[in-house]
Amino acid sequence: MSNPRNGDTKPPCLPRNGLVKIPTQANGLGSASITKGTPAVKNRLCQPSSVPAILSPALAHRSDLPIPSLASPLSLATLASVSSPPGASLVGLTANEGSGQPSPERLPGSPSERQLAVDEKILNRLFWYFSACEKCVLAQVCKAWRRVLYQPKFWVGLTPVLHTKELYNILPGGEKEFVSLQGFAVRGFDGFCLVGVSDLDICEFIDNYPLSKKGVKSMSLKRSTITDAGLEVMLEQMQGVVRLELSGCNDFTEAGLWSSLNARITALSVSDCINVADDAIAAISQLLPNLTELNLQAYHVTDTALAYFTAKQGYTTHTLRLNSCWEITNHGVVNMVHSLPNLSVLSLSGCSKVTDDGVELVAENLRKLRSLDLSWCPRITDMALEYIACDLHKLEELVLDRCVRITDTGLSYLSTMSSLRSLYLRWCCQVQDFGLKHLLGMGSLRLLSLAGCPLLTTTGLSGLVQLQELEELELTNCPGATPELFKYFSQHLPCCMVIE
Repeated sequence: MSNPRNGDTKPPCLPRNGLVKIPTQANGLGSASITKGTPAVKNRLCQPSSVPAILSPALAHRSDLPIPSLASPLSLATLASVSSPPGASLVGLTANEGSGQPSPERLPGSPSERQLAVDEKILNRLFWYFSACEKCVLAQVCKAWRRVLYQPKFWVGLTPVLHTKELYNILPGGEKEFVSLQGFAVRGFDGFCLVGVSDLDICEFIDNYPLSKKGVKSMSLKRSTITDAGLEVMLEQMQGVVRLELSGCNDFTEAGLWSSLNARITALSVSDCINVADDAIAAISQLLPNLTELNLQAYHVTDTALAYFTAKQGYTTHTLRLNSCWEITNHGVVNMVHSLPNLSVLSLSGCSKVTDDGVELVAENLRKLRSLDLSWCPRITDMALEYIACDLHKLEELVLDRCVRITDTGLSYLSTMSSLRSLYLRWCCQVQDFGLKHLLGMGSLRLLSLAGCPLLTTTGLSGLVQLQELEELELTNCPGATPELFKYFSQHLPCCMVIE
């Protein structure tokens, strides 16, 4: 956090994975995190806050009370002249805690200035301009600020991440006591990510979180030891859950999915769970008729599983991500396009046995696709890009990372796609300057990633200034990206964020 008093005005830089780390606090929730719900903004998290100057002229001219600015996004806290308590955190803080914080009467300045500093109308407008991490700090300034910031509207789209050790307090006698989750309930969180939890931890969470029975809509369990019994209890008790994620959970089996999955679930993500194979997909297809989104990363799922989906799911399912499903071949793609004809988002990332023929099947049968991910598919060539350009006229996003056989010829096919807004070509090692020239006429492009492309030169990259509508350009690990080039981009693409 920046400290206005020592002249350091650098804004806090949040982790690039979208997680907001909270300082340690005494109630055992110190390492809790809050994760952004939309990964598209992860590269912008390090940008300073844009805070409007809505404070009074009297405060604006006080040298000891600097107002928020682009250079100092947290300087508003100095209005109360209160530093954040060492090791304190607002995650899990109840309404009666924090009694050591100052009241409005103890704030510096004249009565009118003190009143302005806690004016709820002003604060309700101002706090929208701060990140989740900054809001956690600002909520520690005083009770008035916490009361405003604890409104659910400020936390929409954020998911608290709790690790096992953060769920318990150690009492003087050595016993463990489950922490109070009242602070989360006040802010109205309807989704949680629990890491490393057991069946007992799940039961304790259900018993202690006031909104667990009906108010929680999304649950994510990562690297946990939950068993079939725990999974069944969780989905039976938490009747509001419609989105479920299981990642790195190796103790539940396919039989557990058969006994616990409920028809109300509309989005399911299963990744890195060793017991998931074709029978798991059979359970999903028969027990989740309203499924709209399925994210699957499973090494043992075969082509047969992709034929299990029902006619109802073929109508409702619009998102399918098959990541690193190594056993899926073109035969599986045939089953998929016939079972799920209404897909708008498809990922075959890491499905290394899929070839150009599989892409041709996708292009001919899934005309509604808006996003297609073929990253880490080493058998994809320029021919696949020709199929895509000819048939997928609504495609807005195309990911081709690590498709090492793609050349400049393939980019010439893509240049005809008037709807394409995002194109990822990370580590496409055969793309050269001539291929970039084909992209210069694509006025629809808003995001272009060329990270790790070794053959691109400074001269070829400089031509990208013709893409005046470009909003984001990634050139990480690109040898042709020099300091002079970045300066050139800053002058000729002022509205584009260039990632070095």
